[in-house]
Amino acid sequence: MPRTARPRGRTAPAALSLCLALGCGSGGTPQGNGPTPPAGAPTGTGEDVVTWASSAGRVGAAVDGRGYRLVVRTSVGGTGLRVRLSNAFGDQPVTFGNVHAGLQRDGAALVPGSNRRLTFGGARSVTVPAGGIVYSDPLPVRVPAASALVVSLYVPRAGGVLTGHWMAMQTSYTTDGDHTAEESGANWAQRTGSWFYLDAVTVRPRPAAGAVAALGDSITDGWHSTTDLDRRWPDHLARRLRASATTSVEGVANAGIAGNKVLADGPGQSALNRLSRDVLALPGLRTVFIFQGVNDIKAEPGATADQLIAGYRRLADRVHAAGKCVAVATIAPYKGWPEWDPAGEAVRREVNTFLRTSDEFDSVTDFDRVLRSPDDPERMLPAFDGGDHLHPDDEGMRAMADAVDLESLDCGSR
Repeated sequence: MPRTARPRGRTAPAALSLCLALGCGSGGTPQGNGPTPPAGAPTGTGEDVVTWASSAGRVGAAVDGRGYRLVVRTSVGGTGLRVRLSNAFGDQPVTFGNVHAGLQRDGAALVPGSNRRLTFGGARSVTVPAGGIVYSDPLPVRVPAASALVVSLYVPRAGGVLTGHWMAMQTSYTTDGDHTAEESGANWAQRTGSWFYLDAVTVRPRPAAGAVAALGDSITDGWHSTTDLDRRWPDHLARRLRASATTSVEGVANAGIAGNKVLADGPGQSALNRLSRDVLALPGLRTVFIFQGVNDIKAEPGATADQLIAGYRRLADRVHAAGKCVAVATIAPYKGWPEWDPAGEAVRREVNTFLRTSDEFDSVTDFDRVLRSPDDPERMLPAFDGGDHLHPDDEGMRAMADAVDLESLDCGSR
């Protein structure tokens, strides 16, 4: 149920031939207002637009001498490739000894001739302090939309907490030693379902193109979608945006974290505490799409409707203060999940009524109505149920993306 978007007076900002050169900067430690973007970072008011992103967290202990070959899917295509490497949750410096980027052929193997070295201010290595973020310089390359981009990192010195994204729903690869320059996958035999250090990729697309970031939990993160097939609802949304002739929003950033809440830290920082770093700092961002709340409701003790509504209002105020638009989605049904109870259902309904009727958001998508069963509106439609009554399957994810009014995501450009 899209609502007419309200302009906020904001200014809208073949084989892959990679010729890569990076620069760097540092950020502050994670906090509610987020770190100041590092020196040399895209400002979000120029030509850079995020084409892929994930939200960082603590994913175990860092190890010296490890290599990571990370597979990500671009949304918008363009030139001027940049990557963002994060030590946001590290408690010790991390050194990136070699970084390469290329195109995936299959598995850990790359398209011949596509793998190129990245540099950092002209150097091959960079050390990022605890809590820091490093950005690349723009590169004179053409990165296709919807391409499987592979970023290979060698980390000779790390230690302490490892920063990454635990549930990628994508197979990547690890190894011992530095094999980043190799296009063969022979030395990348160890598989992983997580991303490490890499948390954003940007390009310079056609003029006036922008991006949307989906701020969410495990549903947005893609749990119960098919691994390696890019069937999370933001992936389906990216495909729709690419095919649309009516919107200039083309980039899609997935800021979902499994178990995430609006109000309280848990698996990952709360939406309120990570908004600046994970979302607002992304270049080219036009709209923030908020789809969260179920984890707050089913927690013990669960949030009240008033508490959750206050959290949504704080998110909307901060997004609007940053000059971005706010899209929001109603909370989907989850009866059948072990933590469901009538009290939580009452909170969900009250919050959804607020989301549908409030004028504090630029648009509303009613995921509740899209996913619920007509026979029992407290339950997910069986055809969309991934099996646990909370997470949609591939078809449910597609239905969610299909319900989004694409033009409403473009409100900041009007």
